[in-house]
Amino acid sequence: MRKQKGFSLIELLIVVAIILIIAAIAIPNLMRARMAANDSSAAASERSVVTAEVGYIASYPTVGYTALAALGGAAAPCVPAPANGCLIDNNLAANGTPAGSGKSGYSFAATPGGAAATGFNFYTTATPLANTTGTKAYCAGDDGVIRTQAAGTITLVASRVACFGLNPMNN
Repeated sequence: MRKQKGFSLIELLIVVAIILIIAAIAIPNLMRARMAANDSSAAASERSVVTAEVGYIASYPTVGYTALAALGGAAAPCVPAPANGCLIDNNLAANGTPAGSGKSGYSFAATPGGAAATGFNFYTTATPLANTTGTKAYCAGDDGVIRTQAAGTITLVASRVACFGLNPMNN
């Protein structure tokens, strides 16, 4: 009888078990890292939306602040107009279209308010699409301060007043 070369079934099972143990340790850490990256991206996108709103009202003072879609551009090359300000990228401006889509696992919105006589205002929101894409919801108002809910508290910020009641984000 000739001796065969190769690995036995037991040796292969041990190697597979070791790989599975390493994966069980590494995958949750990778998911937490991805959620942290999504949170950072959402905060940066909120800052971009606030900056775009300030640029929009500077360009169109009689129109006031605008909704998220009007901050983007219609097509390349983008020609700025009140309907498309060309101030943010279209992926962020078209957020929520199709339904359930977003940027970096977050859904964004910008809600204008007020009138020329009483003073224009706005607030923006960034909410995780699911509990697995982010740990916090963000909002910002016309004062330019990004605010956040406590980690693990993910609810839609429903008004400008509610946004101003949240804690400012540590920079």
